[in-house]
Amino acid sequence: MRVNSKDYRTIWMEGGSVFLIEQNLLPFEFKIVELKTCVESCNAIKTMLVRGAIAIEAAAGYAMAQAFMEAPRDDKGEYVDRAKKNIESTRPTARNLFYAVDRVYNAGRKSDNPVSAVVAAVGEMVEESVVATRRIGEIGAELIRDGMKIETHCNAGWLACVDWGTALSPMYMAHRAGKKIFVYVDETRPRGQGARLTAWELNNEGVPHKIIPDNAGAYLMSKNEVDFMIVGADRIATNGDTANKIGTLEKAIVAKKYGVPFYIAAPLSTFDLNCKTGTDIKIEERGEDEVLYQVGVDDQGALRKVLVCSPGSRAINPGFDVTPADLITGIITEKGIVRASREEIKKLFV
Repeated sequence: MRVNSKDYRTIWMEGGSVFLIEQNLLPFEFKIVELKTCVESCNAIKTMLVRGAIAIEAAAGYAMAQAFMEAPRDDKGEYVDRAKKNIESTRPTARNLFYAVDRVYNAGRKSDNPVSAVVAAVGEMVEESVVATRRIGEIGAELIRDGMKIETHCNAGWLACVDWGTALSPMYMAHRAGKKIFVYVDETRPRGQGARLTAWELNNEGVPHKIIPDNAGAYLMSKNEVDFMIVGADRIATNGDTANKIGTLEKAIVAKKYGVPFYIAAPLSTFDLNCKTGTDIKIEERGEDEVLYQVGVDDQGALRKVLVCSPGSRAINPGFDVTPADLITGIITEKGIVRASREEIKKLFV
C-alpha cells in the first residue's frame, strides 16, 4: 500500500533481518524497525510493534526462519525447538501464528539444507497471503453497493496483513472501482486500533470515513445508518465460531437485532481445523495498563502516556471475544463466501 507516494508492505525480510512498520507509533510517526534476531522478532509480536493476524503470521514465520539461521552448527534441534515454543507463547489466540510456525519449522526439519528450506517456505507463505488478501478484496467488493455505509471494528487492513488487508480489502477494491462508500471506524478500545490505524489507512487511501466511539454502533444501526458490517478474525473454529478483537461480539449481536449483514473476512490460514467450537479458543489476557493508560501526542507533538482512569483502580483486559456462528452472515475467504457452518467450512479444505 502507498504511504507518502511510496509503496510499502507491512513486514518483509532481507537477509537475516526482519523489517516492519512500527505500529505502536502510528498514526503520529511512520518508522521502519529492523529486527536482527529471533528474540527481537518475538518481542515485536508480544509488544504489538506488529499486530493483526496475517502480519503476525508473517512475523512468526520470519522469526522461525531466523531461529534456523541462528542455530549452532552442532545443535541437534534443541535451539530451534526452544525458539518455536518462545514464538508460540507470544500471542496465543491468533491461529495464523501457529500455522506459520508449524509450516516453517516442518520445512526446516525435513530438509538437509534447513536454512534454504525455511527461507523458501516463509517466502512462499508470505506471497500466498498477499494473493489471498487481494482475492478477499475482489470477492468482498462484490457485496458492496454504491452509496453503502459500512462499519468496521479494530484494524483488519493492510497493517494487519502483509498487504491489502482482510476486512478493509473489499473497501479498498470497491473504492478503487469508483463506488461511493462511507466507513464508520470503531475506535476499538483499549488500544485504539480503529482510531489510530484503520483511520490512518483510510486517510492514505482517500476513503471517506469517521471515527466513532465503540458504544455508538448500536445507535447508528438503530437509525439505519449502517448498511453493512465487516470485520477480520484471529481464529475461526470448524463450526464457524470466530475469535476477533474484543467488542466484536457486541457488534454482531446488535447487527442481528437491526438486520445489518455481518461478515467476517479471513484467509484459510485463520481456520483452525482442530478447534471444534469457540469454547476451545484460548483468549489472550493482556496487561491492565492498556485499559488504565492512553498514549497520544501533546501540543509539541511528543508522545505521552497518561492515566485516564481512577487512580488505584484495577482493570481486566481480555484481548478477544468469540462471535457465535449464528450471528455471522458469511465468511469471505480467498475461495469465496461461505456460511459460518461446519458443512460449508469443510468444503473449503477439500
